[in-house]
Amino acid sequence: MFRSNPVSLPNLANIEQLVDGAGQITIGAIHPLRCVAIANDAHSSLTMLIRRDGETLAQLLIRLDAAIAKVRNEETFTDEVNVPAPRQTPPRRR
Repeated sequence: MFRSNPVSLPNLANIEQLVDGAGQITIGAIHPLRCVAIANDAHSSLTMLIRRDGETLAQLLIRLDAAIAKVRNEETFTDEVNVPAPRQTPPRRR
């Protein structure tokens, strides 16, 4: 659906640098999730974000750009998609 009032995005320098190099971003549904944004380079996933309720696509792209910067600056990877299941401790033997 086309909207007549497009949103102006800030400079998404980290996304631009990634796709100008050997990287890519993917945005879309991955069942059962309604919408995710994934950034990866030629070697690995850099960040995987789940679109929040009420979050616009522009806001998701801004968060994706910031998460890519976090990988580059702090080597901190964000993965909201593959959340580890709670660890179940086996019962103790007596």
